[in-house]
Amino acid sequence: MTSLRQRMIEDMRVRNLAVGTQAIYLRHVSQFARHFGKSPAALGREQIRSFQVYLIQEKKLDPSTITVAVSAIRFLYKVTPRRQWNFDEIIPAPKRPRRLPCSASVRNGENVLPFKIRRTYEKRAQALHR
Repeated sequence: MTSLRQRMIEDMRVRNLAVGTQAIYLRHVSQFARHFGKSPAALGREQIRSFQVYLIQEKKLDPSTITVAVSAIRFLYKVTPRRQWNFDEIIPAPKRPRRLPCSASVRNGENVLPFKIRRTYEKRAQALHR
């Protein structure tokens, strides 16, 4: 185990990151290093950008997965070696695509509509059916 990896593990434990989060962050940082065949300590801004492009264009990962990878790389460079970079500029997080809300069924409508509106609707429906 490299000293950088050991230091990152210690930093994650000190910050009380969940065990699952630690494992995922280590996996993404490892993929980042393997992609270039070098230690992350030897990699810089241009390699980070290149790796993000690789994840988006070649691996075609979901934006949420890319966000996790970006978070892992940010943690590595911001916390472990404490690089003084503008991380929002260098390592931008992808925007999530907006999804349309699913339409609520009549049965779900009971849970969605506030009580007062439901009562008014029920009274009007009863008046129509008389």
